[in-house]
Amino acid sequence: MNELRPTLGDYNSVVCFKAVITGIEDTLGPDGAAVVFTRAGKVRGHKLAGELGVTGSNVPTEQLADLLNSAIGKDGTRLTGVHSVVKDGDNYIVDCFDTVCSAGEEQGSDRKCTFTLGAVWGALEAITGQTFLGEHTESVLRGGEYDRFVFSPL
Repeated sequence: MNELRPTLGDYNSVVCFKAVITGIEDTLGPDGAAVVFTRAGKVRGHKLAGELGVTGSNVPTEQLADLLNSAIGKDGTRLTGVHSVVKDGDNYIVDCFDTVCSAGEEQGSDRKCTFTLGAVWGALEAITGQTFLGEHTESVLRGGEYDRFVFSPL
């Protein structure tokens, strides 16, 4: 990765990123902010697939978790860890952990992982060449083992 800030490096704190999220929610409301962050994530995911050289490659499902982890996991930007990607019929199910969106939230919070969902969504669309509807269906904040995203073809 290119270093954009030569003195401080390319990473900033989760606390600062979360302040951006809550500030935009205060301005646009939760639904408006969700649209903005999901779209921003999708744009990032599409760009990420291009940077990885996998746009249109239709990488086998069993390789997707490792591929995504190398880009957005511990060895990448640290947006989230990707535990698994499985295919259930035509749907892709992606289980993530340590998502930036859930960080620091209290149990029971109704926080959705909009940016993270969007980033995975955009990357998956770019890799597969398909268009999906993405949903955050389970949350670590509401009893889930992972933040689960389900992508259904349109």
